Amino acid sequence: MLRPQFREGRRKSICNPIGETKIFNRAGTGLNLTMGLCVGHDILFMRHSEADVSPLIVKDRVFVHNPAGALYSRFHRNRLIKK
Repeated sequence: MLRPQFREGRRKSICNPIGETKIFNRAGTGLNLTMGLCVGHDILFMRHSEADVSPLIVKDRVFVHNPAGALYSRFHRNRLIKK
């Protein structure tokens, strides 16, 4: 089971791609989609997953670790979709 990391009395989320694949493997998933993992972490996730894996959205430093930021940003949407 994934456990939160504590620092100075505050709860902090941690990334554990191998632990996450163990959870999915036990659940018997047939296809795993990843969203927002670092390149190294999605490689570990894919390597340890028993099911097929497809990255849906990858982490992008341009959006300050908000990989779906472009989907919600009017500026980027307008640049991509010309009227």
